[in-house]
Amino acid sequence: MKKYIIVLTLLLITTMSIHAQTEENNKEQYTDELQYQLQDAVKPSKGDYYEGLSKKITFDRMIPPYGLEVTFDKTIHIIFPASIQYVDLGSNLIVAGKAGTSENVLRIKAAIRNFETETNMAVITEEGSYYTFNIKYSDEPEKLNVEMKDFMHDGIATNRPNNSMDIYLKELGSESPRIVYLINRSIYKNDKRLVKHIGSKRFGIQYLLKGIYTHNGLLYLHTSIKNSSNVPFDIDFVRMKIVDKKLAKQTAIQETVIYPLRAYNFISTVGGNQTERTVFTIDKITIPNDKHLVIELFEKNGGRNQTFIVKNADLLRAEEINELKVK
Repeated sequence: MKKYIIVLTLLLITTMSIHAQTEENNKEQYTDELQYQLQDAVKPSKGDYYEGLSKKITFDRMIPPYGLEVTFDKTIHIIFPASIQYVDLGSNLIVAGKAGTSENVLRIKAAIRNFETETNMAVITEEGSYYTFNIKYSDEPEKLNVEMKDFMHDGIATNRPNNSMDIYLKELGSESPRIVYLINRSIYKNDKRLVKHIGSKRFGIQYLLKGIYTHNGLLYLHTSIKNSSNVPFDIDFVRMKIVDKKLAKQTAIQETVIYPLRAYNFISTVGGNQTERTVFTIDKITIPNDKHLVIELFEKNGGRNQTFIVKNADLLRAEEINELKVK
């Protein structure tokens, strides 16, 4: 009897040992399989969106492209509402470039006759709009001259198209080009004269600084040119520079030239007995006590040049712009 009890005990111990070992092996196998699946999930795939770990781009995130036809024997011209800053062509099937000296007209045509595959083109303009085109070949394109609608002039604050997304340009820092455009336009439309002591008047030409505004690290200078004579005033250029107050002789070392970042409604001619206004956008500046800002207006092939001085105290009194009130 004792012998049977010992045998049963050994069989029971052996069975429990085998079961425990099997369970341990199954656990290790499950752990290895789980680890393999995890590694397989997080490792980069060979080209299929990282095997399900990428978030799908929905249609509300897509910028719909415009359809455009081009041909080899004719040139397509696209007129944009602002200066062109960037152009990217999808392939060498097409060629494009600015039209002559214009800044907002893009010419485009096919580089190869009868190309079959579709290509694309992207354009960014100065006021921060993004345009994209899908382009295909056609022997006779329906639209040879295309004018892109300027959504900023339609007076609608909502439901703007997808190309109204803010594109930030390096020269404007953290400010949106669209906001700069809207501020310039708002200053021009309101036409207020906040500054009444800065200007120049000679030879029937009056050049005034009507206002100084500031927003987000930029300054806006609202200027006016009034031509009281019968002779048109052709503008050669406008120069802004910081110079010493006691400067006896102007030299390149003693002056710092300020280059405007934007010029809203910059015109080339002021007709007889007419008035024109321009809003300049420049980087925020402060002037030391021994210097001042000089703004000069030069006439093309003429001598009716104008000059006025802006002091640091004038810049510090600049009107703060509230972008929420800009329309």
